[in-house]
Amino acid sequence: MLQVNGVPSGHVPGRRPRLHRDFVADPVVAVDLPRWLSALLSDHIARNALRPCSCHARTYVFRGLGTAKGEAGPGPRLVDVARRAQVSTGTVSNVLNRSAAVADDTRSRVEKAIADLGYVRGVAQSAPVEHWRRNGFATWLFQPAASGWYPKKDPRPARPVPVLAEPWPGVPARGRGARGRAECCWVPIAKGLTPHGLRHTHRTLLEELGTPAVLADERIGHTDTSVQRRYTHVTTEMRSRLDAELTRCWEAALDARRAMSPGSPVAVLDALLRAR
Repeated sequence: MLQVNGVPSGHVPGRRPRLHRDFVADPVVAVDLPRWLSALLSDHIARNALRPCSCHARTYVFRGLGTAKGEAGPGPRLVDVARRAQVSTGTVSNVLNRSAAVADDTRSRVEKAIADLGYVRGVAQSAPVEHWRRNGFATWLFQPAASGWYPKKDPRPARPVPVLAEPWPGVPARGRGARGRAECCWVPIAKGLTPHGLRHTHRTLLEELGTPAVLADERIGHTDTSVQRRYTHVTTEMRSRLDAELTRCWEAALDARRAMSPGSPVAVLDALLRAR
């Protein structure tokens, strides 16, 4: 059991966030987490030094970027070059500083990755901040991932997310000239989906899984004051069945993704795929 709430940026339990119109009356709700999700969150928290943000002294699980400007935002980093060339960041550093110490074929791969990505040494990157801004997360991260398009922002029109094919199955092209370096575009997953829309998606999934309404309402944070609900209670067996069903859905999703490609440039997903 973990105390969570509806803040998209992953607000840490124990502190009440500012209410928004799409939150339930009490934003802190107790929900059952399947073991795989609890493990992912716990591992992430253990690997990151979480600290209160400077804006309102709350601690968030997930950090954001100082700026989010779509394809013109933060440019490629050293680690992006390493992933594309399939070498370590130390090897990339050696190519940049002591190229004679690196094997010719490895040096050629790294130099090609640098050219393909448009990596510029010494260019300041946007530093991570304590959390995403609500609008920045939805506009520049979530919705482009779901729809495949960056939104219109004067003077620039709406435009598809530019993607590099390598490392397979692709990563967004970033930095200056990203559109010119792109080899393909991001395929839409669910056009029009928003962070709040995930509540609708989850509630619909609960219906498909045959979850009792009393347990579904508890997870979403809804309150039903009808007489029928007064006489219906959540049981341990209900929770166990839902846990098993959510785990089945998660494992099926991983298998479908692994059938596309057994690895991923995203470290967390790559570890999950290779463990299947």
